[in-house]
Amino acid sequence: MDFRTFDAPAGERLDVAIAQALDLSRTYAKELVSEGYVTVDGRPVGKASSKMAGDEVVSVIIPPPRPMLVEPEEIALDIIYQDDDLVAINKPPGLVAHPTATLRTGTVVNALLGRMPLSKERTQDPSDEAYRPGIVHRLDKDTSGVMVVAKNDAAHRHLSHSFKKRFAEKEYVAIVVGEVEDGVAVDAAIGRHPVRRQSMTVGGENPKSASTQFLVLARLKGHTLVKARPHSGRTHQIRVHLAYLGTPILGDELYGSASPAIGRQALHAYRLSVPHPRDDQAVTFSAQVPLDMVEAWLRLGGSWPPPGHADL
Repeated sequence: MDFRTFDAPAGERLDVAIAQALDLSRTYAKELVSEGYVTVDGRPVGKASSKMAGDEVVSVIIPPPRPMLVEPEEIALDIIYQDDDLVAINKPPGLVAHPTATLRTGTVVNALLGRMPLSKERTQDPSDEAYRPGIVHRLDKDTSGVMVVAKNDAAHRHLSHSFKKRFAEKEYVAIVVGEVEDGVAVDAAIGRHPVRRQSMTVGGENPKSASTQFLVLARLKGHTLVKARPHSGRTHQIRVHLAYLGTPILGDELYGSASPAIGRQALHAYRLSVPHPRDDQAVTFSAQVPLDMVEAWLRLGGSWPPPGHADL
């Protein structure tokens, strides 16, 4: 990591000031702001377009150089199903869905490259920051469960359309802190948090419509096991909507707090149904709730499987 500071020029945009002071491209300067690498007078700043008064001190962390290529890696994967068009995996927690500008290894894409063809693999440059062959939807790094990846371009277009038009049906299981009303539906637009750039929030910047329904599977004193059905696909949607209700997901350090019961947010993509690219007939994939969530529920005093839900 490289740490730089400079005095802000009066009347200049923050990203332009960074680019000029540190001899960087304006695009890269904007990325550094949005990814949380920039503070002004020691405080996080929300917008790259913020105008400087001229009496501020700007501090910038320059992350290490990025590896250029995205390459195949030997990463264990639980493959639920595959055919000529798609593969369904049970993604473990801790695995990022696809490479980013600052992360080029240890992702689902790295794990699948070399094992099987992926859509857009031949038309995208592996050194491109947006290189994500096969990816039609994402799960957060520490969310486990069912994820579908496209193996050819026609399947990619079909699956992407299905997710965009909300033809895909998704069910998640989560352990939350607090009491959730059975059947409660949250219809609240979600946007980027104006200051905490890694977070989303109800409202926020450029909010987009989002709705989620929650069904209670089991209750304990102070905790609820819920099934979440998101009817849209916004970033961090279930996590944000549960926090909005005042019942954050157990172990969710971004929207709640850490928990000794589990080392990540207790959220699992349990079931996914999508129209198959070949014939448009619905195919359904499911993955049982993983051991760390089961053990967390047991530590809290629950039983597994919860009564009436042996399929979990």
